[in-house]
Amino acid sequence: MNPDIVIRDETPADVDAITDVTVAAFKDMAISNHTEQFIIVALRAATALTLSLVAELDGRVIGHIAFSPVTMSDGTRDWYGMGPVSVLPACQRQGIGKALIREGLSRLKAMHARGYCLVGHPEYYSRLGFENPTGLAHEGVPPEVFFVMSFDGRIPRGSVIFHQAFRAQG
Repeated sequence: MNPDIVIRDETPADVDAITDVTVAAFKDMAISNHTEQFIIVALRAATALTLSLVAELDGRVIGHIAFSPVTMSDGTRDWYGMGPVSVLPACQRQGIGKALIREGLSRLKAMHARGYCLVGHPEYYSRLGFENPTGLAHEGVPPEVFFVMSFDGRIPRGSVIFHQAFRAQG
């Protein structure tokens, strides 16, 4: 990854750039409903955007990652959902998404999170150490695209519910 890329917390001045990056990142993705930018806005409006990081190069936002709390049916607390993760198409495949994820993981650990989950591409996320859990599911999501990473070695059981903002349509 380019050493000039800075990963930092989002600021109010970044909101429009985050929307632009998110729209561009998912524009040509066939598996997307193209609502990712609305999800971020809804998480922010609900004060459920626990962690929102941007990747910046030469003063320009080129990537973004969001983390929000999830609800586990077995009552396990302190788990988070990751996503969306967005990188401008011209900047993809350069390690920016991976750097955003790693920084997010580090910050979640510092917040005493127990783990997090996501829906994403199996090839990409399995290479980063995420695993498809047994005994934990996200309703309506095929198990091969649902991933978790536990910080304490324990995986909740049952089902996970992402924040209602993930239903945002516009």
